[in-house]
Amino acid sequence: MPNPDIQIRQLEEKAKQIRRLIVQMLAKAGSGHPGGSLSAADLITALYFSVMRIKPLEPHWPERDRFHLSKGHCCPLWYAVLAEAGYFPIEKLWTLRQLGSILQGHPDRRTPGVEVASGSLGQGLSIAVGMCLVGKVDKKEYRVYCLMGDGETQEGNIWEAAMAASHFKCDNLCAILDYNGFQIDGKVKDIMNIEPVIDKWRAFGWNTIEIEGHNMGQILSAYDQAKEVKGKPSIIIAHTIKGKGVSFMENVVDFHGRAPTKEEAEKALQELQ
Repeated sequence: MPNPDIQIRQLEEKAKQIRRLIVQMLAKAGSGHPGGSLSAADLITALYFSVMRIKPLEPHWPERDRFHLSKGHCCPLWYAVLAEAGYFPIEKLWTLRQLGSILQGHPDRRTPGVEVASGSLGQGLSIAVGMCLVGKVDKKEYRVYCLMGDGETQEGNIWEAAMAASHFKCDNLCAILDYNGFQIDGKVKDIMNIEPVIDKWRAFGWNTIEIEGHNMGQILSAYDQAKEVKGKPSIIIAHTIKGKGVSFMENVVDFHGRAPTKEEAEKALQELQ
């Protein structure tokens, strides 16, 4: 068995590398969404480098675990993780948002490792529920993971999917809520307050796990707990910091959808050493 402390340190360093790639990609592209990409970096790093069963050189391996990025605008995070995991060369990251690139401003299936296109917020959980039901019908053992933004849970489609997942006992589903408290127009609590979050998901029949979303030990433990639950879906409510890792981006709503300048990127990379 690997030493847990060593594993955690390795994942923390991998997450830092993912954050560096996000900053570099966005600065080169001159557009994109750094805030939510940085806030969820630890959550998705843990998934791809410790939790999920995947074969990057066989992205359509039938037994693979599935991941869906519901908040598609944060695809720089996903692209960086996929490249680091070996789905495609790192050099492709520098083509982000270019015409003809496999890495567009929202994910689509031209990107190795992407199951289905995403972009319109609120639809991702429904897609994930569909994947789970197919797995049950086909008697497959794979699990499905779906990352959602807190702002998008203001949409009704999320709660229809939540109700369906509970009704159909989708215990092969683990949703992850990147609860960083901000959306494009400001603070989530000011735009449309989503509290009490835990009570709502429990009322819909979900197993709820609340964590500090930048604590790698808690993240790994939460994924393990979700795997053990039978008869209901699980959601990890991860309290995170928008723009995590770059001091001048943290909790700054302007960096929801503004790429760093060259000078800002250089400063950010110094902080991420």
